Amino acid sequence: MLDLNLGLMLFVLVIFFSLLILLNQMLYKPLLKFMDDRDNSIGEDLKNAKEMSGSNDELNAKADAVLADAKAEANAVREKAVNEAKALAESKIESKTKEIDTKYQSFLGELSQSKEELEKSLSEQLPLFKESLKTKMSNL
Repeated sequence: MLDLNLGLMLFVLVIFFSLLILLNQMLYKPLLKFMDDRDNSIGEDLKNAKEMSGSNDELNAKADAVLADAKAEANAVREKAVNEAKALAESKIESKTKEIDTKYQSFLGELSQSKEELEKSLSEQLPLFKESLKTKMSNL
């Protein structure tokens, strides 16, 4: 019935073991090495991500501090500029006020001089007015 061929069995056994050795060298070891490298890479990436999230919070805090400093500095610069503008405006107002006061005083002087000249002129022409009034009154 069944004939067992010892030579053929040994040949198949040698081929099976040689195939196992060959597959182990060419397929299983590189595949296991690749999977170990991948696991190590994933572990390092997770570690780096955790470090970066920690440094991310630190960087956010630094950025917030820098923004706060910049805002404070901008407010100081703006306040300084406003104060300088106010001082400049006040000095201009003061100079214009002095200029207007001097012009007003000169105007008052000219007005009083004109008033005196007018009074003088009227007082000089007063006899003529009296005469004309008399003539008009006499005509009535």
